Amino acid sequence: MIESESGISEELVRDLLRDQHPDLAELPVRPVEGGWGNQMWRLGDELAVRMQRMDTSPEPQLKERRWLPTLAARLPLPIPVPVRAGAPSERFPKIWTVMTWVEGTPLDHGSITRGDHAADILAAFLKALHMEAPAEAPDASDRGGHPEEYTQGFENFLRDVDLGRFAAADIRAVWDDAVTAPAWQGPRVWVHGDLHPANVVVADGTLAGIVDFGNVFAGDPAWDLSAAWLLLPAGAAARFFDGYAQADEAAVRRARGLAAMKCLFLMLMGQSGDRGLPGGKSNWGPAGRSALDRVLKGL
Repeated sequence: MIESESGISEELVRDLLRDQHPDLAELPVRPVEGGWGNQMWRLGDELAVRMQRMDTSPEPQLKERRWLPTLAARLPLPIPVPVRAGAPSERFPKIWTVMTWVEGTPLDHGSITRGDHAADILAAFLKALHMEAPAEAPDASDRGGHPEEYTQGFENFLRDVDLGRFAAADIRAVWDDAVTAPAWQGPRVWVHGDLHPANVVVADGTLAGIVDFGNVFAGDPAWDLSAAWLLLPAGAAARFFDGYAQADEAAVRRARGLAAMKCLFLMLMGQSGDRGLPGGKSNWGPAGRSALDRVLKGL
């Protein structure tokens, strides 16, 4: 989606700041490429404005406002922290949030060349994140359950995507193994819920930050452990799990199946982008295919 289609412009962003946060209104404003549920605008050097766009509910941003300041204090990688709240108005009827800017290049536009370092830092990040959540922490919504709950979605992705060199039977075998894995029996822990190449940033060949916590929930950490294949280069998943040291065999099986499903989603988004369809992301296709290759090869 391009700026004119979203209806969000630099002028609108600046006008909203003048109305609600005038002390920030004269900082430079420039668009940030990417985003779907929200449109990001860089604000000066240290801030960004997160504008609700395709998200039909304000809940993702409200969750970020409520929980990210608490989570950020214990995490070993930078994450965006809300610093100002923007309210719906006649000019813009949705919420928006001013957040700290996380410096780096999104992984779907960059690469990890220091695989061991990235595996170690991802393991440290998820160990720090996956702590028992308080009772009032949000439950999962459209994700977060056992893989068996998402079999229809998996089958839809498998049917619709152009698999190319991949065999459907190989992918389904990984999924079936995840479906038969025992469910999470531990406490509700904090889970990012949407770790894929567009939601992490890299610098100097390694992970430099984690962004977009709109899906954060308390539940099964396997949804984040899938990042071992989605984010890290070939051969790094085993090192990641050694460093994480909290995943039993069932969690790894669930995580690998969820990674396969997410790879199909990335490939489908790339396919839509190649065909010029709304919301498509051409650069997600190669990311999904390379990750699926890693999933099928295991650890």
